[in-house]
Amino acid sequence: MTRPHALVSGASVAGLSTAFWLERAGWSVTVLERAPAFRDGGQNVDVRGVAREVVDRMGLLEAIRERNTTETGTVIVDDEGGEVAELPSEGPDGPTAELEILRGDLARVVLDALPDTVEVRYDATIASVDSGTRPGDGGVGVTLASGETLIADLLVVAEGVRSTTRDLVFGDEVELRELGITMAFGTIARTPDDDHRWRWCTTTEGRQVHLRPDPYGTTRAILSFLDGPDERAGRGGRRVVELGRDEQLALLRERYDGVGWEAPRVLEGFATSDDVYVDDLAQTRMTTWSRGRVVLAGDAAWCVTPMGGGGSSLALTGGYVLASCLATDTSAPSAPGDPGAALAAYDAWMRPLVDDVQDFPQAVLKLAYPRTRAAVVASRVVTKAMTTWPLSRLTAKVSQVADTDRELPAEPTPGGAERDAVSR
Repeated sequence: MTRPHALVSGASVAGLSTAFWLERAGWSVTVLERAPAFRDGGQNVDVRGVAREVVDRMGLLEAIRERNTTETGTVIVDDEGGEVAELPSEGPDGPTAELEILRGDLARVVLDALPDTVEVRYDATIASVDSGTRPGDGGVGVTLASGETLIADLLVVAEGVRSTTRDLVFGDEVELRELGITMAFGTIARTPDDDHRWRWCTTTEGRQVHLRPDPYGTTRAILSFLDGPDERAGRGGRRVVELGRDEQLALLRERYDGVGWEAPRVLEGFATSDDVYVDDLAQTRMTTWSRGRVVLAGDAAWCVTPMGGGGSSLALTGGYVLASCLATDTSAPSAPGDPGAALAAYDAWMRPLVDDVQDFPQAVLKLAYPRTRAAVVASRVVTKAMTTWPLSRLTAKVSQVADTDRELPAEPTPGGAERDAVSR
């Protein structure tokens, strides 16, 4: 019997996890990535909650642990670098997780674990999707920007929050909920004063500066700031991500003018860094993650943003759950191979995890991004109180995302994939 074939669009954590588990479930898998080559680098991500069990079942727990960022804790500092408070880190899911790793390193670990039977194609951009039932075969067809057409039993869109492939299929059903926060990420030179803790400074006008260690002798820096409609008005409503690199750097220098601590160093480092990445934070909100034979995973489905946290954990878990649901679905005899019931089961299992992360109180934004000096002082007082016993136990729970008391679905096995596949 022909193995069912899946196209997975996106070769980062969500797409590669999905490819890993679909192949384990007996599918033939082709991964399509628009970038010309694998994308290394990126900032800190982590593996939390139920995702630890997923990577253990993948046999990758130790490989991830070996690539740890070396970060040992999280400390809040003031404008002169003085310590305000150290966040509690109880168990594996504190602000600095036990399994803390750079995004590119995590994706590389999963990529290297893929069997040779999984085909990964770079410089492959999807230009159009026939997502309904193609006459006579029931499959899904995609046309690449090169003009090549591919037909498969399933298309998994595991792209980013502003996925163009997702929008081709779901259109107006996609809600991007802008948070009014911009983050600029980059790698800068390490100095002797940098230690193995995540150092985090919040100051006036909704601005933050972050420094985090990495395992490569450099430092990962973040500038995070409020950038809502009022701030964008002066530049014609354009979001920072829509600006060119020179304009972005100029805006960062303007926004962080007069900010103390390590802000001048970060700005100087970003000016020459080749991996500066800017993102205007937005959540992906959708009432369904599938249509016909197209299903969404990762940020394309449910981007939770760094404000919610746990995005990589949800990406790892989503790939496992999707493959499990497809592997265990028996499908009605009248519609062999129809994935509808399996995709609905995937949605039902994942949605509580996603909702728990996305629905953080709006008061968190006001506390994290104070505008006035008085609000900054109040924020630091609250932070110090929340890191002191007994409130520290409550604070520690905030970072416990992607966690559930439910058992993971059954581990995917090839038996569930033995169904009629699209004739190719």
